[in-house]
Amino acid sequence: MSEILVLVEQVDGEVKKVTLELLTLARSLGTPSAVWAGPGFGADAKAKLAEYGAEKIYVAGSADVVDYVVAPKAELLAQLVGSATPAAVLVAATAEGKEVAGRLAVKTDSGVITDAVGLGEGFVADQSIFGGGVNVHSRVTKGTPIIAVRPNSTAPAPAPAAGAEEEVSVALSDSAKASKIVERVKQEKGARPELTEAAIVVSGGRGVGSAENFSIIEGLADVLGAAVGASRAATDAGWYPHQFQVGQTGKTVSPQLYIAAGISGAIQHRAGMQTAKTIVAINKDPEAPIFELADFGVVGDLHQIVPQLADEVSKRK
Repeated sequence: MSEILVLVEQVDGEVKKVTLELLTLARSLGTPSAVWAGPGFGADAKAKLAEYGAEKIYVAGSADVVDYVVAPKAELLAQLVGSATPAAVLVAATAEGKEVAGRLAVKTDSGVITDAVGLGEGFVADQSIFGGGVNVHSRVTKGTPIIAVRPNSTAPAPAPAAGAEEEVSVALSDSAKASKIVERVKQEKGARPELTEAAIVVSGGRGVGSAENFSIIEGLADVLGAAVGASRAATDAGWYPHQFQVGQTGKTVSPQLYIAAGISGAIQHRAGMQTAKTIVAINKDPEAPIFELADFGVVGDLHQIVPQLADEVSKRK
């Protein structure tokens, strides 16, 4: 089967879940090869990538690959596209991943698809576009298909493979070194999962009423082992930090379960969460647009319903 390159997302040598999803997706279309960019590759990472189907692991361990902003990863992938002639390149549809995809498309004179939520035979991608108003099937018609896939679009499934390690080096151009990273500040990681990778997300909106009331949303999230999200109205009001905004101008999530509490369901918010597998809406307005999208809806006061729901979940744990 044809080789498919998968750019590894990792933090301090720990492979992120979205990479395992990409490897699982790649296995359905060809033979996955993982691409590790930067230092930190070790036995644990190799074992994890092999466990989820990486037949080959290209390791570019030079610090230069991560000491400059984004561009070196695109040059690394462009070099591998030239030497390995893969059938496609898959990256995570994160902010950085999509920029890498765009740069790689220019370098290889190829087509690029972003925010894919599914991928079928012939690398036909499923996409939700125009703020979530239209679902389309897209296919690259020129060069090597470069596809950025949303996290949580595929359930990761192990399928052990060889995981043969191959060292690679890349000679960076002057333009790739134009923006250098001079300092990194490590953000303390909380107990909750990362928003874009969480299997369950509980989000609050204008109906929450205040920053103090977001403790209700956090309480439900914690008993479910979920991430916390917020609508633009809530973040603009200063009730919750902007990095947790879900929507067209915030983050895009595709969890297994999305609970929207006190969120009306404006198109801006829907664009960021409508690909969730199951959507539960809680709103006191029975005419709220969010109910058109929800799989399950509860009409009522979230300040009563959400704590009761948290209590019931706690009882069953």
